Amino acid sequence: MPAVIEIEGLRKEYRRLRGRSTVAVDGLDLAVPEGGVFGFLGPNGSGKTTTIRCLLGLVRPSAGRCTVLDHAIPDGLPAVVADVGSIVETPALFPGFSGRRNLTLLAEAAGVPARRVDDVLDEVGLGERGRDLVKNYSLGMKQRLGLAAALLKDPSLLILDEPANGLDPAGIREIRELVRRLGSEGRTVFVSSHLLTEVEQTCDRVAILSRGRCVTHGSVADVLNRGRVLGMLARVPDPDAAIAVLQEAGMAASRRDDAVHVDVPPDDAATVTRLLGERGMWLSELRPEVVSLEDVFLELTGELPAEEHA
Repeated sequence: MPAVIEIEGLRKEYRRLRGRSTVAVDGLDLAVPEGGVFGFLGPNGSGKTTTIRCLLGLVRPSAGRCTVLDHAIPDGLPAVVADVGSIVETPALFPGFSGRRNLTLLAEAAGVPARRVDDVLDEVGLGERGRDLVKNYSLGMKQRLGLAAALLKDPSLLILDEPANGLDPAGIREIRELVRRLGSEGRTVFVSSHLLTEVEQTCDRVAILSRGRCVTHGSVADVLNRGRVLGMLARVPDPDAAIAVLQEAGMAASRRDDAVHVDVPPDDAATVTRLLGERGMWLSELRPEVVSLEDVFLELTGELPAEEHA
């Protein structure tokens, strides 16, 4: 599968006063395949925004190489700018203009046909609010308008830096659904986030960043499972009685809220079912218990992302 983004040995060091420096990205290697939604996950301060700014030619790396759509950045940026849409931090909008007027100005500046304005407003669900002033938009609507601006050129690659940052649960859900739909249309959506649940529910593939380095990457399922199963989780009407039966048979079993955790591999599921069934305890659920994205993140980085929005 061809890579639309390739990063090799990327390093960005910011010089401070009195000879001090801060390393924002430290030898990052990453390849983003074509199509779908790729999550760039890490806590605030892990180097996500700096990496994206390097990809877009907004800052020059201290070392390493960035390639976007087979063109080296920043020198090759003019050749790919028409195929790349982006949001970095808060979209810059004129609050006293309507959403439609904002997009019309951007379309004129980019040489994009005016008809695209109504198309992208409809695509992000703002078709009926396009004539409203941006100052009256909610934060979620402003983010969707920013996405509409990024879509004006009908790009094959979208680079989005924390598009759900600061949104309430309804706004997060709107952005999640929009990003998933854009990824399903054949585009490649490269989206950074510090929200574990959003990456888990939105992305096809993920890379986890910690202190400027990539600590793991792959499909979300592979990163979550990583070949490890924590046991089986069983639900029965009487968990305590089920625990006694399983322990009597030599299995390690314990209470897990309203369910029973059985420390056996999935291959022993039939044995668990038989033991409980022989005592008249019928299972309503029996499934493998695998690691969560939070577990993987803690194991790999030793820290959790900033607190997610309630």
